[in-house]
Amino acid sequence: MCTDPGAVPKGNATKEYIESLQLKPGQVVYKCPKCCSIKPDRAHHCSVCKRCIRKMDHHCPWVNNCVGENNQKYFVLFTMYIALISLHSLVMVVFHFLYCFEDDWTKCSSFSPPATVILLILLCFEGLLFLIFTSVMFGTQVHSICTDETGIEQLKKEERRWAKKTKWMNMRAVFGHHFSLLWLSPFSTPDHGKAETYQYVV
Repeated sequence: MCTDPGAVPKGNATKEYIESLQLKPGQVVYKCPKCCSIKPDRAHHCSVCKRCIRKMDHHCPWVNNCVGENNQKYFVLFTMYIALISLHSLVMVVFHFLYCFEDDWTKCSSFSPPATVILLILLCFEGLLFLIFTSVMFGTQVHSICTDETGIEQLKKEERRWAKKTKWMNMRAVFGHHFSLLWLSPFSTPDHGKAETYQYVV
């Protein structure tokens, strides 16, 4: 929620700054007409955040932020852990229901039997709803990473101008260069390298 998704500095598309890049012949920079910034390759403008985001996948209203190059790992972990917690709650509901069904209903809960049944049904519905939603989001994000194509690029069917990499290399680019348990930690920051600010004209 508070992590920079990979925002491009606003208003840096000035003549002085472009000259300072010392571009070679055949190299061009793309300027965003909405936020007046130099658009790196694969950057898109977010109409909600009012800025360009590197490798923007989508704007998520649930976290009130864009999902981009710098925070995609955290979003993937967020959806994965919510799905696991939802699955855990469903398992606990089933076990509690079986326990109450085999034992005396008045002993298995501090609520009355009808209230207990209603609460179990509501919890089951909520857990199932979040499990389905976050599982689908997690699946689409993993697919997006493996194919190295963001949600916006898939939606717009943009022409692929970047080098094709293996699925393993794409996973390492998002989660970190070396596989470790830190991939599962939201407290470790992966190294993404530097994004190109210009493109070659063929």
